Amino acid sequence: MLDSTALDPRHEDDADAPLDAYSRVVADIADRVGPAVVRVASRGAGRRGGIGSGVVIAADGLVLTNSHVVAGARKVRLALPEGGGAEAELLGDDPDTDLALLRAGLPRGAAAAMLGDSKRLRRGHLVVAIGNPLGFESTVTAGVVSALGRSLRSRNGRLIDDVIQTDAALNPGNSGGPLVAASGEVVGINTAMIGGAQGLCFAVSSNTARFVVGEIIAHGRVRRAHLGLAAQTVPLPRRIALAAGAGPQAVRIAEIVPGEPADLGGLRAGDILLALDGVPVTGADDLIRLLGAERIGRAVALEVLRNGRVERLAVTPRERLA
Repeated sequence: MLDSTALDPRHEDDADAPLDAYSRVVADIADRVGPAVVRVASRGAGRRGGIGSGVVIAADGLVLTNSHVVAGARKVRLALPEGGGAEAELLGDDPDTDLALLRAGLPRGAAAAMLGDSKRLRRGHLVVAIGNPLGFESTVTAGVVSALGRSLRSRNGRLIDDVIQTDAALNPGNSGGPLVAASGEVVGINTAMIGGAQGLCFAVSSNTARFVVGEIIAHGRVRRAHLGLAAQTVPLPRRIALAAGAGPQAVRIAEIVPGEPADLGGLRAGDILLALDGVPVTGADDLIRLLGAERIGRAVALEVLRNGRVERLAVTPRERLA
């Protein structure tokens, strides 16, 4: 006997409700953030032009994109989503995080997106990537946060810490576009995909981007102290966090560069960094922000968890040179 509910249109609506809710969220993000996403074309002496995406983060014309899209550019041109274009000035770029900041003369009332707090992300959260892959403008793809706290090697060979892994599809041309949370806030700047793989895409966290923007606006470049290590954000088991007086997350030292401050100061791969000068380090982005120019050449106190015990070390950071 045929189940009468199969012919009931209300039953069909109920079955499609989760899909409809998902669709509404993605469509709303596209409508809210899409108008703030621009196409970036750069050209420099002796190099092929770069093509990518960017996102307007302030109504006065500040645009975030990838360093590899505009590095060395003499001219940068933006194509706006509603037509027309604008010349942009390169305020500064930071190859260490593959981020760059532009300023453009945008039309009055131009849309701008808001940078969110990437530390609030969790695995499985919905994210949406918006960009111009392979020249197809204002393309939207959706997926989830696959992992957090990844390290990704930049084009200059250095590791970018606290990278977001997602399965939202990216292609050449997406570089520099926003990765957006369900709230409509930008939580990452799309930077890379793994060629030949599926569902392995990466974005620099918005907290790292916020730090880079502040440094470029203040100094025209990002001045940093560095320790000579690669770091990854890791969760701390509750019992260990309570015993160490730490938060739910910390930073695991994944790699030590021989002869650099971390090595000279006694840090080891596998150590869990809990605090720097008494300030809790709850993620790799915290470590990036704490190692500012004011700590260059000055000994800092580190608290690390090693073999179940908290140890205190003194390390003197150096200025990171290009």
